[in-house]
Amino acid sequence: QVQLVESGGGLVQPGGSLRLSCAASGSIFVINTMGWYRQAPGKERDMVSTMTSDYRTNYADSVKGRFTISRDNAKNTVYLQITSLKPEDTAVYYCSYSDFRSARNPYWGQGTQVTVSS
Repeated sequence: QVQLVESGGGLVQPGGSLRLSCAASGSIFVINTMGWYRQAPGKERDMVSTMTSDYRTNYADSVKGRFTISRDNAKNTVYLQITSLKPEDTAVYYCSYSDFRSARNPYWGQGTQVTVSS
């Protein structure tokens, strides 16, 4: 089992910034992928960004140039730096973890709300 704890969400004005964090604990395999997904009301959960344990990244087109994913493998923690926030970025952001044992069924955090509004 893997547990994920997210933090860093909140209410921010358009154009503002936030930094989300997600710490993983439990049965962590050295080769893994951690990342961020988001779900807006009435919509499906979509991939925002992922990073493998050897630092390969993937971004949704809608966030390229504004969001930056990073990780600290020693702390089993992944971060998402969000800049130039737009109202359409409003969503619950979920952290994910997967390795060869959970590739088809990743672990999820509880989610953190990001609201972009003036």
